[in-house]
Amino acid sequence: MRILLLSMLLILLVSSCSDNYTPKPRGYFRIDLPEHAYRAFDSAFPYTFEYPEYAEITADSSKMAEPFWINIQYKRFNATLHFSYKVIRGNLPRYLDDAHALVNKHIPKANAITQREFVDRPNHVYGLVYDIRGTDAASPYQFYLTDSISKFVRGALYFNQAPNNDSLAPVIESIKTDITHMITTFRWKKIATQ
Repeated sequence: MRILLLSMLLILLVSSCSDNYTPKPRGYFRIDLPEHAYRAFDSAFPYTFEYPEYAEITADSSKMAEPFWINIQYKRFNATLHFSYKVIRGNLPRYLDDAHALVNKHIPKANAITQREFVDRPNHVYGLVYDIRGTDAASPYQFYLTDSISKFVRGALYFNQAPNNDSLAPVIESIKTDITHMITTFRWKKIATQ
């Protein structure tokens, strides 16, 4: 009985080892992306736009935060779109230079930085959108919008983890679609304090 059991075990081991083992290529976890659906951000702020239903808007609580600064948090992706607002008082060139300088800080880690102009004349919204490509780029997408007279908004997308934009590519593309929708639905508002 022992010999029979031992021989069956040996046959089982030998037959299961006949396949050649080939290591599988490195892969990443599957990311389920939500459908693009939007709701309005319309409050006492000097601007309004539509943002994704799965995102959450919170006030910027950093010590440098100013009035009307917000963070749009994508909790399921561990990402934040930092949104800052400035009133222009003859200092638009400085804000534009700051926006360019903050994008240029990514040059050492970026493979390419492309910029696209945004113009919505009927609503007086003008700006630039920066697509920052590169595996180690900390912020893959940034933009600024202005009415060229009195208002300026800057946005920068950051992931709250070490950058690996190859594995985050589907998420980045999905969030870029959301940001493009935010920009195209962006409108200036008059508020009492201005």
